[in-house]
Amino acid sequence: MTSLTSPTRWTDLTAAEAEQASLVNGNLLLWAHHAQFPQHEPARRWWAGLLSSNIPVGIPWPSILAFLRISTHPSALERPLEIGIAWQVVEGWLARPNAFSPLPSERHAPILKHLLVSTRARGNHIPDAHLAALALEWGLLLCSADHDFSCYPGLRWRDPLVGA
Repeated sequence: MTSLTSPTRWTDLTAAEAEQASLVNGNLLLWAHHAQFPQHEPARRWWAGLLSSNIPVGIPWPSILAFLRISTHPSALERPLEIGIAWQVVEGWLARPNAFSPLPSERHAPILKHLLVSTRARGNHIPDAHLAALALEWGLLLCSADHDFSCYPGLRWRDPLVGA
């Protein structure tokens, strides 16, 4: 795969699998794990399918931290998780052979600056721009139910729950 500076285990990907290499936003992780959300079942099916495929799955630290923060928050969930249990969930995801946590490279700052300035980002859009920049620098499709990602120039994104 040419767009990813990734582990060698991805060299056997088909062109279609490489094109679907994804970066996952935290909302999908939460919905996939917690049954109290109305989006749970389609998110769970999508997430299980992605994790059991050959498609590379980027789980960035901001998404992991969002999952941990909300999953353990007593005001956010009917049955919040203990941090040890929540961490085991994350470890299970990261242990999958197709999962990795993409980190910013030296290209991140100029990409992020371009996204921030070109969209006049502010407030809650700042962390979105960071995820968009990660997806762009790694050549990943950003998967999120947050349609605000459509504002970032050059970003490939999709809501995997549309039509699910």
